[in-house]
Amino acid sequence: MTNNDMITRFFIFLLLCLLMLPVHAGKVDTGNPDLDAVFGALTGRNFSAKEAALAKLAASSQAKRFEMIEGVLSGRLRLLKKTGRLVWADKSGRKYRATDVFTGEQLGEFKKRKLKKIAINNRLRRVIKGILATRDLDSDDPAQRPKSVQAMLASPSPAQAALIAPRLKKETDAGVREAMQLVLALGGLHADDAQTRMKAVADVSDSLQPAVRQALTAMAASDPDKAVKQAAAAALRKIEDRVRLFGRVETLFFGLSLGSVLVLAAIGLAITFGVMGVINMAHGELIMLGAYTTYLIQQLMPDSAGLSLFLSIPAAFVVSGLVGIAIERGVIRFLYGRPLETLLATFGISLILQQLVRTLISPQNVPVSNPEFMSGFWQINSVLSLIYNRMYIILFCLLVFAGLFMVLKRTRLGLQVRAVSQNRAMARAMGVHSARVDAMTFGLGSGIAGIAGVALSQLTNVSPNLGQAYIVDSSWWWCSAVLETCGAP
Repeated sequence: MTNNDMITRFFIFLLLCLLMLPVHAGKVDTGNPDLDAVFGALTGRNFSAKEAALAKLAASSQAKRFEMIEGVLSGRLRLLKKTGRLVWADKSGRKYRATDVFTGEQLGEFKKRKLKKIAINNRLRRVIKGILATRDLDSDDPAQRPKSVQAMLASPSPAQAALIAPRLKKETDAGVREAMQLVLALGGLHADDAQTRMKAVADVSDSLQPAVRQALTAMAASDPDKAVKQAAAAALRKIEDRVRLFGRVETLFFGLSLGSVLVLAAIGLAITFGVMGVINMAHGELIMLGAYTTYLIQQLMPDSAGLSLFLSIPAAFVVSGLVGIAIERGVIRFLYGRPLETLLATFGISLILQQLVRTLISPQNVPVSNPEFMSGFWQINSVLSLIYNRMYIILFCLLVFAGLFMVLKRTRLGLQVRAVSQNRAMARAMGVHSARVDAMTFGLGSGIAGIAGVALSQLTNVSPNLGQAYIVDSSWWWCSAVLETCGAP
């Protein structure tokens, strides 16, 4: 017998073995003809038929439909080849323990090849995730239904649109209805009919959802109908223009929030320079002291972030204000009229304060927690959200500015400060104690710097170098004032 004869006989034997397999292998036997047809398609090789079968299963009245669809996604739902029964396959050592899906009967342990796994691709995975999101569409909890619809927006398809359509008429929440309509429109973008796709493009042209932009981008690049392709490109340009507009609004908001902190820092500089003609290079460290005051108070009250923040505002004002008065009384009052010496002296004081904080507290960054009412954000639309802590900081800046304005306009100290800043000699002649006014003014400016530190602690981590970055931004124009005071060209 030649080698060729042996090979031929081997293949004939193998073919006979295949023919001897049970004729019902791979056939589904659930006892329900409709389910047999659904799972017959799911165990086949046509992925389009599988997607339609999944949609049909999800729309059925089968009690375990979502559990079975989830089993398809996880690979736990399998077909027992020998009997055609659907089983839950749980790994047990080298074998799988099979449990009947409908009856719960334990069928024993089987090798992997005895169980047929339902093959799926990435598209079907997205479809299944969208279908599973529909479990909460009928929930009585109004917070669950929007989450469910938003999850479907991540992978829109005609099958999901078919699931949404019957629920849209029953939905009472306006926000959920709007999201459902968007899912229906997105499903229309994938329709076979060009007119349906054209109508869907018009329906989604005002939406800013990322899923809409992704779908329109794909259509503008590869839709077979030229008119639909042009309409998708035009809608995409319109949406991108709005996205850029809201991006500028968000940038403006961030700029206003950061500018609010810089305004608080600059107010203190303006007061001290306007009254005494002093450039305080330690002003940034006074901001830093206010931020560390907030941190230390929060350490004393770890479970009351909101109360500790409110207590930090007057505490930071007092701490930074007293340090400012000490700087004025101890150093600056001996250097009036000598701006360069004042600048150098306060720069040395700033280094001392930084090292003092490193030694007494920590050289590392320390975090300050945001209170609950300042956490989170206000979601205006899918591309624009305003962070609560920055909104509160803008409001806080306006309140501090209004309070300082009232102090300077309505109090005796404010009157004296204005008098000394306008004409120091005349103010002295009128009985104003200019030295005391200088100390109080420097303390007022320093206290406001401390309040700025409280605001900064809600935006960033607190470190010994915190004040340096912000004081440069808030006082760069003072350099020209220093040069002019010194007579430089």
